[in-house]
Amino acid sequence: MINLEVFTDTFMVHAWISGTIVAILCTFVSYFVVVRRASFAAHALPQVGFAGGAGAVFFNINPIYGLSLFSIIGALLIGYLSDEEGNDVVTALILVATLGVGALFLGLSDKYAAGAYSLLFGQIVGVSTEQVIDTAVLGGLCVFLIIFLYRPLLLASISKEIAKSRGIPVRFLEMCFMVVLGLASAITVPIVGALLCFSLLIAPMAASTYLTSNPRKVLLLAMLFSLITIWSSLILAYFSGLPIGFLVSIIGAVFYMCSRIINFIR
Repeated sequence: MINLEVFTDTFMVHAWISGTIVAILCTFVSYFVVVRRASFAAHALPQVGFAGGAGAVFFNINPIYGLSLFSIIGALLIGYLSDEEGNDVVTALILVATLGVGALFLGLSDKYAAGAYSLLFGQIVGVSTEQVIDTAVLGGLCVFLIIFLYRPLLLASISKEIAKSRGIPVRFLEMCFMVVLGLASAITVPIVGALLCFSLLIAPMAASTYLTSNPRKVLLLAMLFSLITIWSSLILAYFSGLPIGFLVSIIGAVFYMCSRIINFIR
């Protein structure tokens, strides 16, 4: 008999809502991450945000505020300090500096070790009503910005020279996208965790690109994969007690490997 509490418990309802928002958001953001080859930044920003989340936990305030602040500042610094060809060195230096700050907050007190653990690996029981509202508001803002900037951002991602020749402010668009990526990271971390947030941002989109080259179909497949990944991870985490971030990464890897095999066979 199916245990319906997985769908009706208050904390699980919060997790379902937040997880669905995160899956949809990651689909839109990851499309441009793949097109722009910004995977390292997508990997770094959740961990940059972790330092802010650890500070927020230490000061006993909502972690989403610290996550958002550090993720946005980190995204702006990466976008501003990188040259037009990108600069992984800048991203790496910002990453290690903020991880050091996060280690400082963790070293000041071990009282909030459980909160820090949930930020690193994700925890479905840690999603409160306030966090659901914050996730919905910030997620809606990110999706609106992606839709609003879609055409010029896509052109600038494919060819900066053509975009510049048409008078598109490429540098401004890049900064806007980095802010959206930072916010998306901040929203995703409380659900999946800082260490494995990258898997949800990359794996579904990477898997879909091996199955079709049509941009619309790529987006639809990536959204389907993201939703299946987060929903199945929530169910498995509820019954097994395993960290949801671990489950998301494994299921995402399975989707990716299966898509590679299908692409190879055909």
